[in-house]
Amino acid sequence: MRTAVTARRLRAIRLFIFVISIIFILAGWYRGEIRTVLIKATLICLECIGIG
Repeated sequence: MRTAVTARRLRAIRLFIFVISIIFILAGWYRGEIRTVLIKATLICLECIGIG
């Protein structure tokens, strides 16, 4: 009985974290942050390689 409650609680926590992460991803997409992140990632990669 105790493991069923724990499993249900763990599943609920995982679902909550998943939903919150999707909300934050959509909020970033709405604000145009995806482009900013990709530009910064490209610049960091070019600096690590030594090209930029």
